[in-house]
Order: sequence, then C-alpha cells, then structure tokens
Amino acid sequence: MANNKHRTSLKDLAKELGVSIATVSRALRSSPEIGAEMQQKVKALAKALNYRPNPFAQSLRKEAPRVIGVVVPNLVTHYYAAVLDGIEDEARREGYSVISANTHEDSEVEVRAIDNFINLHVEGIVACLAQSTTDYKHFEEIADMGIPLVFFGRTCLQEKFSSVMANGDVAAQEATQHLIDTGSKRIAFIGGPNHLDMVRRRKHGYLEALRENKIPIERELVVCEKIDYDWAYEATLKLLDEQKPDAILAFNDIITFAAFSAIKDKGLSIPDEVALIGFTDDVHASYVTPRMSAIEDQSREMGREACKLLLKSINGDTKIYKKIVPQKLVIRDTSAKVKK
Repeated sequence: MANNKHRTSLKDLAKELGVSIATVSRALRSSPEIGAEMQQKVKALAKALNYRPNPFAQSLRKEAPRVIGVVVPNLVTHYYAAVLDGIEDEARREGYSVISANTHEDSEVEVRAIDNFINLHVEGIVACLAQSTTDYKHFEEIADMGIPLVFFGRTCLQEKFSSVMANGDVAAQEATQHLIDTGSKRIAFIGGPNHLDMVRRRKHGYLEALRENKIPIERELVVCEKIDYDWAYEATLKLLDEQKPDAILAFNDIITFAAFSAIKDKGLSIPDEVALIGFTDDVHASYVTPRMSAIEDQSREMGREACKLLLKSINGDTKIYKKIVPQKLVIRDTSAKVKK
C-alpha cells in the first residue's frame, strides 16, 4: 500500500491501482469518461488512504486565479534567477501569478515539485531538468494528463513538449574558433553530465571547431561529469597538472568560475598561459580581474519566450514549438594571448 507518512497524492492512488494519474483525477471528479466500477475503486482507495485534495488548490479553483509553476535546478545562480524574472514579467502582463520550485539539481526533488504542482492544480509548468534526471516518467505523466508544460535550457521528450533553448552549439564553436585564432593550441572543455542535451550541444560546437581547424581531438582534454563548483575546481587542477591545456572552454557559470579560481591558484597567468572563455552572464564576467570573455545568455528573454509558449498551450494551441534564443560571444580580457 502507499506510504501514509506523507500526504497521499494522485500519483500514489494511481500507482496503487495501476492506472494513470489522469484516470484517478477524472474518477474523483465523477467524470463520465470513467466507468462506475473504476470510479468506485478510486474513491474507496482515496478514502482508505485519507486522500485530501489540497485546500489551497480548492480555494484557487473557486476564486479562479491563474497560476503557473516554474521548476529550476539552482535558483541562486544569476542565469536561473534571470530566467525566472523573464517568466514573471510575461506572466504578470497576462494576469498570471508564478510559484517557483528549486530542485537543487536533485531529480527526486524535481519529481516532488512536479507532484506538488499537480496537486496545486497550476494551469501550466515551465521546467528545466535537474542534472541528475535521467528518468522522465514524471514528465510523461504530465503529458498524459494534458497539463501544459514547456522546457527551457535542458530539455527532454521534445516530441511531446515545446522548448526554448540557446544556440549553445553555434556559440561554443565561435568561442573555440576565437581561442584558436588568438593563439591557443590545446583547448580543453569542462562540462556537466553527458546525458544533458545542453552539455551535448555545447560540446558538439567545441569539437566541430577543432575538426574544422584540423586539430586532433584529445579525449583527455574533454572532461564532463558534474555541475558542481568543487568538482570543477579539482577537475581543472588535474587538467592543468596532467594535460597542461593552454585554454579552457567552460560549460556554465559555476564551472567557469571554478576554472578561473583554479588557474589563479596555480599561479598561472590568464590568458597568456591559460586562456578562458565561459558560458556565463555579463554581470559576473565584468567584475572579475581579468575581465572574463564570455558566451552570454539572453536569459530574461529565454524566460519570456518560455512563458509565451506556455500561455499558447494553456489557451489551446497543441503545436510543439522549438524556440532558439541566440547567445552572444563577448570578448574581454581572458581569451586572447599576447602575440610574440
């Protein structure tokens, strides 16, 4: 039987009965789409497990406010905060309120956040995958229930959901080409987990630049494992000790500044001994010394576009959209070596 140490959810009832969450939801509403026998089974189990619809959600439905949920992996980073700002700007303009959930890059927290949003009866969800998410069942259930959802940044199930992404492959290729053109010869790539589509796109652009310039691809210079400051710092130190790259392309802001600190702590000059370009935002890139050459997201624009697509879906548009928000390479002081 379902564990009663937590509030019994629609998902618990569905799992116990071996049916979809949509079937349970409709049965509890006495929908004519569900047979009398199944309705009786669902309602009996709900009573036995003390299932109670969220009273907050009930009051929301009575007052008919318009609420959307947003799931982000790490709300303390500037990127996700700026995306959320963009979502809130667009939502507010259209009369919606926003509830956000921070998964802390944990897939189990992500599953619970989605479940909570279902129980709150939000009208739609904007989400970015946690780095540990490799099982997409909770999103497949969202599709089965017909709840509008749009992914941004890191995506999955692209045949089922609209998405907003950056052109990370193009941007990474341009950044790597810039490093090559300005004197770097052995360029490393430090990234997150390979199963994330965002990591694959950015790594692909880096590799394409090497191929186009007929530079041999050295597997030892490509390190992709985790989006974590401590891990990235140690990975950079190991690269500098063992492989001695003269440039690094870093996957995101966390990895970028971990690499920056590791290079500095090794006593190496940036960019002459080790050049560095990272995917990060303009605020932090401008505040460090030397100022960071960076691939900058239009993160607020990404949030606005994701919210626009979600509202389209809420309003009945069933088309699957794939929106690209371009990034821009901003050259500052960490990437071009002094010509000798």
